[in-house]
Amino acid sequence: MSDITPSQTVGPFFAYGLAPHSRCDWQPSKDYDSKETVSANLITPDATGTKIHIEGSILDGDGKPINDAMIEIWQADAQGRYAHARGEKPRPNAKFTGFGRSATDKQGVYSFDTVKPGMVPGPAGKPQAPHIVVCIFSRGMLRQIYTRIYFADEAANSADPILAMVPADRRATLIAHKEMRGELPVYRFDIRVQGENETVFFDI
Repeated sequence: MSDITPSQTVGPFFAYGLAPHSRCDWQPSKDYDSKETVSANLITPDATGTKIHIEGSILDGDGKPINDAMIEIWQADAQGRYAHARGEKPRPNAKFTGFGRSATDKQGVYSFDTVKPGMVPGPAGKPQAPHIVVCIFSRGMLRQIYTRIYFADEAANSADPILAMVPADRRATLIAHKEMRGELPVYRFDIRVQGENETVFFDI
């Protein structure tokens, strides 16, 4: 009988095909001559709604940047519809998948260009405030972790059934704040995987 295979942490990653054009420490500074399977730019030519830029840093328990993490996001479109939904009429923005991937750079920074999502049904059909699901992969983790991005300028946050489950003093870790610079509205969302002001994570 052979020994049990030891558990492994998530990462480091094989960048080829995952994030070949991201600037990060776990791949050469030169781009791979490869097409990305998933991009950090979710905006398609037919995408409707408000185009936004999301950026932030991934920080460890000491507040230091994690320079070899990979972040994936999943969201509804501006009308609150997911790309995988069945039985619906054809969407006007059928090329918008709502799925994106970004690696962190040497400063632990990630970013996405996307559209601001609409409200989606939640538990018992109660509407959820616009949000984006975030999945974080990084070395030192035995499995990926999940959180959400909510938007500070959304009044619907106060009635969101998932946010209501989070202790009031911890909800701020799920809120992205708007900054106006450049062509797109920028929402800043830092993720702290441990330590003081640790981001709220969800079991999925």
